[in-house]
Amino acid sequence: MEDQERREQALEARALSREARAQAREMRTRAREQRELARERRIAEHVSRDKERRLTQPPLRARGLTREDIVDAAIAVADAEGTEAVTMRRIARELGVGAMSLYWHVASKDELQMLMLDAVQPAAPELSGDWRADLAAFARIARQGMLRHPWAIDYLISGPPVGPNDTRNTDQLLAALEGLSLDIKTAAWVGMTIATYVAGAVLREIQEIRWHKDAELTLAAMPPEEVEKLRRQWEENLNDPAKYPHMARLVTERVDPDSPETRDERFEFGLDCLLDGIAARFAR
Repeated sequence: MEDQERREQALEARALSREARAQAREMRTRAREQRELARERRIAEHVSRDKERRLTQPPLRARGLTREDIVDAAIAVADAEGTEAVTMRRIARELGVGAMSLYWHVASKDELQMLMLDAVQPAAPELSGDWRADLAAFARIARQGMLRHPWAIDYLISGPPVGPNDTRNTDQLLAALEGLSLDIKTAAWVGMTIATYVAGAVLREIQEIRWHKDAELTLAAMPPEEVEKLRRQWEENLNDPAKYPHMARLVTERVDPDSPETRDERFEFGLDCLLDGIAARFAR
C-alpha cells in the first residue's frame, strides 16, 4: 500500500513539475514577445523618419528586396515552426538582410500577418450554378487551405477582407448564393455562417492534431505502467453510468469523438447539417 502511495505521489510530483516548467516557458515567451514588439516599433519609427528624409527612396541594401520575398519567407517560417517564430528579425535573417530593410516594404508585423493570410488563400472554386454544391466546394477548399497552413488560424480576424485574394473569394462566395434570390445582407450573413463553420471546424481539428502530437510525446516519455494507469483512470472517470450515462455509452461502445480517422466524416456531417438548414429556410 505504501509503495502504491509513493508511486502516486511521484506521479503527482512529475505532473506538477511539468506544469511548472510549462508556465515558466510561457512567461519567458511572453517576455520575449514584448521585447521583440518594442524593438520592432522602434525600428518602424526609425524607418518612417528615414522615409520622410529620403522621400520614400529605400537605401541600397533594401532595394533588392520585394514584398513578395518577405511574405514568402514569413510563410515558410510559419509553416515550419508556427506563428511564434515569425518575427521581423527572424525573417530578415532568413533573407540575409537587416531587419530595418524589411520596413521599407512592410510597415509592421501586423501588416505582414495580413499579407501572409491573403497569400495563402486558395482560389475559390468555379461556380456550377448549384448553390449547395458550390457552397460545399467553397467550404472544402477553405478547410484544406487552412490545414495546409495551420498557423493561419492564429491570424484569422473578423472585419473586411485582408487583401485581394480574400476579397475575390468573398465575392465568389456571395455569387454562389445568387440562386437563392437573397438580398445582399442575407447573402452576406449566410456566407459568414459558412465561413464561421469552416473556421470553427478547422480550429477544432488543428487543436486535435496538436493535442495528439503533444500526447504522443508525453506518453512516449512515460513508463508503460504509468501510461496504462492513466488510461484506466480516464475510463474509470467517464465510465460511470450513474453520473454520466451518455459519456459511459461512448466509453463502453468505444466511440472516440476526436478520432483522427473520422475528421473528414465529421466535417462533412456538420457541413451537410448546415446546408440542410440553409435549404430549409431559403430554398424554393
